[in-house]
Amino acid sequence: MKFALRWCVVPLIASTLVAQTAAKPKSNRPVARTTVTAADVQALKDALAAQQQQIEQLRREMQSRDAALQAAQQQAQQAQQQLQQTQTTAADAQAKASSVESAWSEQKNSVSKLSDDMADVKTTLTNSALSAQDEQKRVSAIEGLMGRFRFNGDVRVRGESFFQDFPNFPDRNRGRIRVRFGFDGKLSEDFTGGIYLATGSLGDPTTTNETLTNFFDKKTIGLDRGFITYNPIAHKWISLTAGKFSPTWNKTSVTFDPDLNPEGFSEKLSWDLKMPLVKNFTVQAMQLLYNESNSGSTANARQDSYAIGGQVSAKLVFGPWTATPSFLSLKWNRPDSILQASAFAVQATTTGLQGTVPSGPFNVPGEGPGCAAATGIPSPNVPPCPFAPNGMTNATFIDSSGHAHFFSGFNYADFILNNVVKTGIARLPFNVIAEYEQNLDAEDHPLDSKGKVITSLGSQNKAYLVDVSLGQLKNRNDIQFGYAFLRQAQDSVIASFDESDQRAPTNILQHRFYFNWRIRNNTTAGFTWWHGRTLNTGLENAAKVGGLTTGAVEPYLNRLQFDLIYSF
Repeated sequence: MKFALRWCVVPLIASTLVAQTAAKPKSNRPVARTTVTAADVQALKDALAAQQQQIEQLRREMQSRDAALQAAQQQAQQAQQQLQQTQTTAADAQAKASSVESAWSEQKNSVSKLSDDMADVKTTLTNSALSAQDEQKRVSAIEGLMGRFRFNGDVRVRGESFFQDFPNFPDRNRGRIRVRFGFDGKLSEDFTGGIYLATGSLGDPTTTNETLTNFFDKKTIGLDRGFITYNPIAHKWISLTAGKFSPTWNKTSVTFDPDLNPEGFSEKLSWDLKMPLVKNFTVQAMQLLYNESNSGSTANARQDSYAIGGQVSAKLVFGPWTATPSFLSLKWNRPDSILQASAFAVQATTTGLQGTVPSGPFNVPGEGPGCAAATGIPSPNVPPCPFAPNGMTNATFIDSSGHAHFFSGFNYADFILNNVVKTGIARLPFNVIAEYEQNLDAEDHPLDSKGKVITSLGSQNKAYLVDVSLGQLKNRNDIQFGYAFLRQAQDSVIASFDESDQRAPTNILQHRFYFNWRIRNNTTAGFTWWHGRTLNTGLENAAKVGGLTTGAVEPYLNRLQFDLIYSF
């Protein structure tokens, strides 16, 4: 750049000098030597200084332009680099774009396929949703139906032992099991119903126990209850029940075993009252059908057997003492059919026909108690025969045609007073049950072991029960212990239906000690000691240990029961 400026300055000085020479007038005269004055020199200096300033200014401008040019070159280089980077980025972007385009094409195909699949899925889901809605409606209907019912049941495992202080009496030990399951609930606004199943021999309605025997065979399960009850909302005081049901009236095991569920009809009218002492008053009637017959060899056998009766009861409150008195009258019509039961009724293991040749017995696959023995029965092991799962201890006789009959009729007059007294400890109420039962149709005198009337003895028609206990079994860790005394004459009740665990159905003196502990809300452990003997071994059909002289006092039979019960 400096060399360029120099070359520019030289022509500029030359041109200036030429201009000055040209400005002088020309003369034809010879040029004379001119003397250079100080003024000329100064003028020349000034001109040179001015030129020098111009040159300096031009140099600055050139430097400025040079700097600008360098900056422009740098910017151009940067722009070139950015352009190269941009081109590289563009190339990468183009490659990516191509890749994206390819991926998009594939994705588009996948989306198209997925769209088709989704359409199929949507159709499937729609169909499934419709099916699910229908299924949900059915499930809701079932839930609504099942929600109205209550399921319950229990399993009881029992260890049981028998002891009697008598020569050659064999001690007996056995295990037993009971299983019950069922449900009950509303059928509609005014109707309820229930179905219950239970183990036990089909020929013994007084127990649901099954003995652990018979080579691990399966245990029998039968219909224990099945009933419908009409209890209208508008009239809660009315309750009508039909079928096979738990007794709807107050009772104890003096008349009906706790496991026995009668069949027939029951009508109850019950009013809750707000009187100072009387809190409830109930009147009810019952018609129990226990044998239906349309043929037979006697007039009685051609007619149905049934029991008809009624009960009145009340609930009385005297401060901490609550008393529930009740009175039952129950008439048994044509009970002789009980002594003429079929092989099916007694689930006999043998059968046959009396008075024929051959007469039997012939083996049949029954598993029930079979025929009960009774005085005068011609063929005690061949049906028809007495139905008495725990033995026939009522007085009986045989008519001239060879048919068995009860010596007495049966018309129960049963008074029960159930008392509960609060002790101040909620878990330990004091309970007392007192019962007096009399058979109004019993004969005035009993029969001896040979079937002869004993005029020295009065009617064997009464039963007395006192049961005293402390505690309850409602919540976890509740306990109850108590003692019961029973004196039951021979013909006080029908021997076929009362308590099955005592020494004998009737003609007994029985003591019972018991203790129960509710280990959990659904688990109970219990112990019961039955201590009883036959009341009068001189009466007809009296139960007594083998080898005991008729009329002698029987040693007490001890029956120990250890129970574990799981309920749900």
